[in-house]
Formats: sequence, C-alpha cells, structure tokens
Amino acid sequence: MEIPDRAGVMVLSGACLFPQALLPLFIFEPRYRQMLAASLDGHRMFVIAMARPGSTRETPLPVAGLGLVRASVENDDGTSNLVVQGLSRVRLGKVIRYKPFRIMQIEPMVTDTAPSLLLTALEARVLDLVEARLQQGAVTSLSLLAQAAAGVTPPMEGDINDKISVESCLKSLRFLDNPSLLADLVALMLLSNPLARQIILQTVVVEERLKQLVRFLLAEVAHGRKEGSEG
Repeated sequence: MEIPDRAGVMVLSGACLFPQALLPLFIFEPRYRQMLAASLDGHRMFVIAMARPGSTRETPLPVAGLGLVRASVENDDGTSNLVVQGLSRVRLGKVIRYKPFRIMQIEPMVTDTAPSLLLTALEARVLDLVEARLQQGAVTSLSLLAQAAAGVTPPMEGDINDKISVESCLKSLRFLDNPSLLADLVALMLLSNPLARQIILQTVVVEERLKQLVRFLLAEVAHGRKEGSEG
C-alpha cells in the first residue's frame, strides 16, 4: 500500500497507534468529522499523534502512527464510530494547514529487523518478563494480549473466549517470529504509562526498542510485586 506524503492529523492525549494495531475511535468534533469525510473520500488514512505533555497548545509529538480506516459507521447525529488499523510509524514534518483540520507532511519510518544474537537474546528476555508480569495476575492484559497475538499467529488451542493460560499466550507470542511486532504488541498491551508506549513507538531500531521495552517491563514487574506485597 502506498503511503501518502501528507495526511490529516488527530492529536490525542495519551494515544499511540502501533503498526497493525486496531484502534476504535468515536469521532464527534466538527473538525475531525471533516477530516474523516476527507479521508473516506480519498486514501482512507490519517495520523494519530500523541499530544506533547505539558504543552499549552495542541502540539503533536514528532513521531506518530499512520492508520487506515477499516470500518466506519456514521450515527444519526453526525458522529461516527470507526476502527483504524495502524500501517506505519511516521515522522511528522511541515504543517500544510491548520484549518479546518491539521494536515502535515509525513515520512514513513522503516524498521530494520536483521537477525542477530543480541536480538534473539532480547526477545527471550522480553518473553521472560511478559511471563512474570502475567503470572502476577494481569488477567485482562492476558486476555487482550492473547487475542491480539492470535490475530497474527496460528490459532491458539481452545476458544479465545475460554480461560487462557499464561503458557498458551506465550506460545502464541513465540509464533510471531517478528521482533518488531513483538515489541509493539507487548508495549501496547502491557505498558501502563502512555509515555513509555510513545518511546517504544518512536524507537525505530528494533534492538534499541527491545532494550527500552525490557527496561519498562522491569518497572512493571517491580510495581506488580509491590502491589502484591501490599495486598
């Protein structure tokens, strides 16, 4: 699919759109209704960008996610419910216009996933930490993570709505055979801090992304242990 050189930009607090991820949205602001209509009349793509923390203006962070509108239903009041699928990390460039909605130049960020011993070791460390976090009882995360992994891997044993074991979830993650996708999927489902997810999004080099993910997962596991001891 050809990536455009410019697109409408939706700026949201705490939002990240990773490649291949599905994001449900409710569009109600007039400017974003116009952006959606323009997108549906054209390439069906727009950008989801996280708002810069602490900014008094609606300023997007420079790395964001380009998404494709997979489904859109317009409601009687003019609002819309839609599902956007992430296509690519993009670097935001020059603002083409601000009104009636923001359009910016975009540049896709290509990920290099050349295999290496370090990459293999980092993947194994991430899976170890995922197991530790899920063993702490992140049941909701386990269910969501399993469903997300099942969407891009061979079907898991049993129905996805049945009780899911940590081991079956990890087995599905191991089938990914894509360290870039693994990092994105785990960050999306298991990192509670939106800024941590944004750091993973904007880190293009996969080895560095996995290193960052290990650091964030260690913090999540430590927090889980603290909660467990206090409970």
